[in-house]
Amino acid sequence: MQPVVLVTGASSGIGSALCKRLLREDAGVRLCLACRNMQKATATKAVLLAAHPAAQVTLVRLDVSSLESVLRAASEIQRRFQRLDCLFLNAGIMPNTHVNFKALISGLFSGRAVHMLSTAEGLLTQEDCITADGLQAVFETNLFGHFILIRQLEPLLCCLEKPSLLIWTSSSNARKSAFSLTDYQHSKGKESYSSSKYATDLASVALNKHFNKQGLYSSVVCPGLVMTNLTYGILPSFFWKLLMPIMWIIRFFTKTYTLTPYNGAEAQVWLFKQKPESLDALMKYHSCTSPMGKNCVESQKMDVEEETAEIFYQKLLELEKHVLARLNAPLSPK
Repeated sequence: MQPVVLVTGASSGIGSALCKRLLREDAGVRLCLACRNMQKATATKAVLLAAHPAAQVTLVRLDVSSLESVLRAASEIQRRFQRLDCLFLNAGIMPNTHVNFKALISGLFSGRAVHMLSTAEGLLTQEDCITADGLQAVFETNLFGHFILIRQLEPLLCCLEKPSLLIWTSSSNARKSAFSLTDYQHSKGKESYSSSKYATDLASVALNKHFNKQGLYSSVVCPGLVMTNLTYGILPSFFWKLLMPIMWIIRFFTKTYTLTPYNGAEAQVWLFKQKPESLDALMKYHSCTSPMGKNCVESQKMDVEEETAEIFYQKLLELEKHVLARLNAPLSPK
């Protein structure tokens, strides 16, 4: 049977590169691009079909920062497909990012320079905003919109005879210190991106606990440092031109500088080829690139506690019940 794959945030960056690589791996994949900007999605579809004319590529409009959009997309997906084999939860934002240049300069001349440049720890802050749903934008876009999508698509995802896999795009910037159960939307902090990515790690762990027995598995990837529109938005373009030679040199000290979307999608493609039940729920799978440009995948245990993951999962269920009641929408499709 041809695998059915849905990718959120598929119109650019890692999502677009992932779609290209999936079709190279298996031209028979039934690929659905779930995107907010349909003009960009149409252009991406044209590129994919130009390289693979016989490919089955469809589009669905999905804005994970809008629960109404998520519900409409989920309904449309259920009309089109009888199952989903793999769901790549890739869409994300990092808005209004500011760089702590003082920390950057001092860190460059310390023993933690490589770690700092690999994880952006202590370097980045964001100015978040509130969505039309009354939620923090980064939280809703990077995590909660995807969580609702999963819940709505359970009938397509849960199958014991043929397990399905959720693959979340996390980050090396996902830090426990940025996350709080009492402020899991990160409304009071300045590291909303880091918090949302750590929340992603927690959600993935909890989803495995609740859904493995139903044939649904969840894994987390880190694409490494990739130059995409999201990354370029952090600094002025001239600054990136100055930094690029340094970044290539750093590759000799760390494998996480994947730099290109193609390289950044390595872990996602690798996971796609694995049996979901064979994967470790507590591992994060990292895309890595050697100084000579050779790609590989390395796993690293996540800094998460299963008890915290469960508490957070219950909070997500409570929030789901509240927001869907406000929208007069069912908790799960009938």
